[in-house]
Amino acid sequence: MGPAALRTAGLVPLLESLGLDVTDYGDVGIADMTDLSDDPPAKAKHYRQIQRWSRVLARRSHELAHTGAIPVFLGGDHSLSMGSVNGVARHCRDVGQELFVLWLDAHADYNTPETTITANMHGMSAAFLCGEPGLDGLLGGDVRATIPTEHLELFGIRSIDKAEKELLRMRRISVADMRAIDEFGVGVLTRRILDKVRARNGVLHVSFDVDFLDPEVAPGVGTTVPGGATYREAHLIMELLHDSGLVRSVDIVELNPFLDERGKTARVAVELIGSLFGQQITDRPTPTNAIVPDL
Repeated sequence: MGPAALRTAGLVPLLESLGLDVTDYGDVGIADMTDLSDDPPAKAKHYRQIQRWSRVLARRSHELAHTGAIPVFLGGDHSLSMGSVNGVARHCRDVGQELFVLWLDAHADYNTPETTITANMHGMSAAFLCGEPGLDGLLGGDVRATIPTEHLELFGIRSIDKAEKELLRMRRISVADMRAIDEFGVGVLTRRILDKVRARNGVLHVSFDVDFLDPEVAPGVGTTVPGGATYREAHLIMELLHDSGLVRSVDIVELNPFLDERGKTARVAVELIGSLFGQQITDRPTPTNAIVPDL
């Protein structure tokens, strides 16, 4: 019901009001996708169902990225990114461009079936994108396009499992936790990421888990963690991302309307996506150093 809540909160009309040409392709289905015959990992809940979704989304994502549009994937579970980012990464590889992923989340999501405590696959999404072992058969015979670990930027993190933390340390993954945000501010840290992407002539996929926000701002999630980003911090991040011209694809995930308070979280998420696509209070010229990549 997460995508339906975002539509009800006015996502499409808002984007259209910004002068964008928006096509809503509706909900993706998996009825025509048959199960594969690989052996599911011992610790990966709902593996077969997520496998079917990942294959469909990876193919659809690849198709949409090739059109030159900016795909926006609406979902519930963050395992959606196993498909969405894979398709975009394939496209970037096709055109010879480097893809970076900004992971806005309370959780690192860098577990594997070997390190996980819960066996929840949404906690393995980022690790899958970087080619960690354990879910090697998830896409079947389809191409698995991974990103280098140095292209993953974890941002707003405040909950990491013990074995997951060790794996992040071994892989030297960039983590801007809430301590770093408190010390340096979201503006400095976001610009640092954008400078890194721009220096490589890369593009950016933004994977936005609404539990990145503080539960006071966004209560409609199943895995709330206190001490998250404020409403204003989140808007500044989105505004800076828009100014950069580097964002080429987006996920919006983990919204659970059954846990929301009269649509509060859905409305906040839509407002943030509005900022990501150019909504602002006063007219400001786009910074001259922003680069819009030609795909």
